[in-house]
Amino acid sequence: MSFAYSLLNPQQREAVKTIQGPVLILAGAGTGKTRVITMRIANMVEQGIPPGSILAVTFTNKAANEMRERVGDLVSKDKSRQLTIGTFHAFCVRLLRQHAEKLGYKNNFAIYSQGEQLSLVKCILTRLVLKDETYDASAGLNRISKAKNHGLNLGDPSLSIDAALFQFYHDELRALNAMDFDDLLLKGVELLEEHDDVRQQVQQKFRNVMVDEFQDTNTLQMRLLNALVPEPNNICVVGDDDQSIYGWRGADITNIIEFERFFPHPKVIKLEENYRSTTPILHTANSLIKNNAGRRVKNLWSKNSGRDLVRLVIAEDEENEAEIISSEVLDAQKKGAKFDDVAVLFRTNEQSRILEGEFRRKKIPYRIVGSRSFFDKREIKDVIAYLMALDNSGDDIAVLRILNVPTRGIGTNTAELARDHSMTRKCSVFDALRDPEFRVLLSERARTAIGGFVELIERYGALAAQPMTAYAVITERLLHEIGYLDYLRRGCKETEDFITFELGVNALLDSLRNFDDRARGDGLRSFLDEVCMNDDREDKDDIEKKTGVCLITLHAAKGLEFPIVYLPGLEEGILPHKRSIDEGRKDEERRLLYVGITRARQKLTLSHCRHRVKWGQKQTCMPSSFIKELDRQYIEEFDHAKFMKQDLSAEESVNYFTMLKQQLMEG
Repeated sequence: MSFAYSLLNPQQREAVKTIQGPVLILAGAGTGKTRVITMRIANMVEQGIPPGSILAVTFTNKAANEMRERVGDLVSKDKSRQLTIGTFHAFCVRLLRQHAEKLGYKNNFAIYSQGEQLSLVKCILTRLVLKDETYDASAGLNRISKAKNHGLNLGDPSLSIDAALFQFYHDELRALNAMDFDDLLLKGVELLEEHDDVRQQVQQKFRNVMVDEFQDTNTLQMRLLNALVPEPNNICVVGDDDQSIYGWRGADITNIIEFERFFPHPKVIKLEENYRSTTPILHTANSLIKNNAGRRVKNLWSKNSGRDLVRLVIAEDEENEAEIISSEVLDAQKKGAKFDDVAVLFRTNEQSRILEGEFRRKKIPYRIVGSRSFFDKREIKDVIAYLMALDNSGDDIAVLRILNVPTRGIGTNTAELARDHSMTRKCSVFDALRDPEFRVLLSERARTAIGGFVELIERYGALAAQPMTAYAVITERLLHEIGYLDYLRRGCKETEDFITFELGVNALLDSLRNFDDRARGDGLRSFLDEVCMNDDREDKDDIEKKTGVCLITLHAAKGLEFPIVYLPGLEEGILPHKRSIDEGRKDEERRLLYVGITRARQKLTLSHCRHRVKWGQKQTCMPSSFIKELDRQYIEEFDHAKFMKQDLSAEESVNYFTMLKQQLMEG
């Protein structure tokens, strides 16, 4: 290992060599955290610590596999095999496989996948919910998961469907000798806390514990570590409180802020030399995050002075913002940059809609990370299916999707009969629905429902076929007539779930209004073609096999880096998000922006709009309050909206175009 120390800076070297007692390594963004962790494990082995006594835990299988591979390059295969490296949940599975009987389970318990959990919930709901009621099984499962992770229950089963579902779900899993993903952690903690013999056995085996991404630990995971690590507290945790952005899903930042409360008198080592970003990017990030109270002070720096200042662009509206980004992406690509080098980071999923449309029009390849494509969301696919049926009632897929959406008394059996009838008669499903010979097979209720559906599609289809039709108007009228938003609302147990659906529907209506303004007369098919263009992307679920500009949420961007980064939508209410402001979580929003800024390696562009269209109305936007906190030493501001609206002096025009030319040459 001695040869490897030359690869480390002084702080990294200290972290690698400190292998006794509690250690807190504050690893800022891009400071070589993974190298330090793997070399520290290798050093422990070299110093004579038995590899079988070393436990290293992290949060994802990908991170665990990377750690295992890199340690394997530094120690012998035999010693590497003796190390225990994995996720919190994987560790708990190993523990429970040995001792599950102490908790009333057999050791061969099943671990339910998300699909199996959902199937079980749906099965239980058939016993709890009347047929004409709606209940979102996925949302119910999410509430169960949240309750488990916070050690809560959902109330009295006799008074609440949520509570009854929770109770039945728990009992059914127990009867099936099964655990879900949340149970693994919950039962692992229960085992260590309530069974002294098991706890002592585990403590005897794992005398040295390392934890990666410590700022993401929740209350249960901290309890697990407390039970796992006895004095003299040979635990090393690596993390960065400035990158704690998962409080909304249970991560407890006090675990890292108050580490000394759990493991007294730790050695605290700060890694501040950044190997990813340039000085302008890091200076801007530092000036922002220092405004968070109670943080552990760090100051990232780099030997890379960089060639580009951070840009702060003011756009007129979201269309202008998307046009600026897409044009610059194309220009950069022409100058040698790869589309894969570029990332656009969003605070909310809805922000990608305009840019996706712009990229499709300009044939810029892109990939969605951290959220579904706007056009893949349930509510969007429902409305698009209605539009497809209006344009072409022979589209069987679209018709079958909306046949009972909203619920109108047309059950699955009726849909299957219609499909079978269409196959027998070699006609479309819609034509089958209109066929009197098919309708005679149905009950009076189903016949009435089918008749109403056919009349609806024919009537609005005729409106859609008229020249110069305003598609936003008739779509809004259609959705109101069928009560689509009321249908969505009935299926939501939490207000914010419905708000998300409603925002999606209104965003699509805004897209239609935009189409009506710029392309009225081109026909509904023209709009649908824009939506569907390049939407048959292969390997949809394997993002790493895709290429193109990365459209990614800020939460999903953590741990990633890109040469060129755009951060649009820096407006009050978006970033910081309105809900976070209302709930007093503005510090986490600041950390989220900090994470976004520090994803950039070479070029960073921040932008905000003067106006955005919301609920069909043009509304004035306030710049994010975070913008005022950014030190301007390495920031150049460009008011694109102002430039396009007014005549600049000859000198200003020359300066502007010189700046653009220089940026494109450096592209």
